[in-house]
Amino acid sequence: MKRVFVSQIKKMKEESILVKGWIYKIKSFGKIAFVLLRDKTGVIQLVLDDEGMIDSVKLEASVEVKGIISKNERAPGGVEIQVKELKIIGKTYYDLLPFSINQREIEASLETQLDHRYISLRRPDKRAVFKVQEEIVEAFRKYLRKHDFSEIHTPKIIASGTEGGSEVFTVNYFDRRAFLAQSPQFYKQMMVGAGFEAVFEIGHAYRAELHNTWRHLNEYVSLDVEMGFIEDENDLMDLEEEFMKFLFQYLSETCKKYLEILKVKLPTIEHIPRVTLSDAQKILLEKYNKKSPVGNIDAEGEILFSRYIKDKYDSDFVFLTKYPVSKRPMYTMPDDENKGITRSFDLIYKGLEITTGGQRIHDYDMLKENMIKFGVKPNDFGFYLESFKYGMPPHGGFAIGLERLTMKLLDLENIREASLLPRDMSRIMP
Repeated sequence: MKRVFVSQIKKMKEESILVKGWIYKIKSFGKIAFVLLRDKTGVIQLVLDDEGMIDSVKLEASVEVKGIISKNERAPGGVEIQVKELKIIGKTYYDLLPFSINQREIEASLETQLDHRYISLRRPDKRAVFKVQEEIVEAFRKYLRKHDFSEIHTPKIIASGTEGGSEVFTVNYFDRRAFLAQSPQFYKQMMVGAGFEAVFEIGHAYRAELHNTWRHLNEYVSLDVEMGFIEDENDLMDLEEEFMKFLFQYLSETCKKYLEILKVKLPTIEHIPRVTLSDAQKILLEKYNKKSPVGNIDAEGEILFSRYIKDKYDSDFVFLTKYPVSKRPMYTMPDDENKGITRSFDLIYKGLEITTGGQRIHDYDMLKENMIKFGVKPNDFGFYLESFKYGMPPHGGFAIGLERLTMKLLDLENIREASLLPRDMSRIMP
């Protein structure tokens, strides 16, 4: 007999079926018991009327069940299974679960849940986060492939830090010092010049930042884009804005079940406002008496400014543009019309930066000169700089933090909830 998933049972008539899954809840009344079985698609009620069978079941044991489908309006989904055979195929070896997972909420700290991730993820609502995240990645790939972008896969063990500075992890690479990539930045630019013209990558990035907050991870998934033959950074913001519109519509269609579980309703994106950083700083000072750090706004400023944008434009998103040269990497294109300013932007979503992007310097001499200005030795990045000698077109790109996007989209409180197995300053297991 072929296995049937819970989600398929509603469409079936009263007939014999085989289901497999875990024991989720047990309500025993002596000679009869109502047991909820959970598989990856949902939950179904089992009716057991054999005392030996009832005594054999234990929470979270994995089982194989044969029985007859029966209509019951009071059962979850309106159907149940009258059990004829039950076989334990995954025994349990515990006295108490680390925490209960079949109650309305898990009464355990997030750290405890992460310590036992293989248990907490058995809850449909915890797993739903990653089903939505899976579709975010799929939408990203679908949208860019539709627009003739090529997917690439770049090295994560590299000879020199992408951004420079101290925020890199070092590794011993055959008795040589190497680094974990902070981003695929150099490689995606090189691939634009190599003839792909427009590329994207979905891959891990590593930042040795000394932050241990609700919004920081030291290993995360980056959704990277780079495209050639652009006019300026507005082409990039146009692309990301259209992707976000596509994403929300796509998720509304493909993730209805999971969004309902998580009690999330996605709005329709009409337009994402674009505001220069200097204007945003003025608004924060005038409206909220909030002073900003030089050349940036801080975490509190992002939240306050997002509140302002929501009130004025009814938008959860805002592009902050025109960051100063001192706050952007050495490869960022300066703005010809504004001295000391770059053609760059951040995308803020519900008070949190989820994207950094901008136009890049594509001229060899200009890039080399900028490296020197930033205190970077051109010879240390010879493989990268060399690629700009051969007709590199005007280009630019951006990177979206997958976990940050997921967290804000689903209104989660901590970024670790959007990371399958998070890595931060204090966590390297499981």
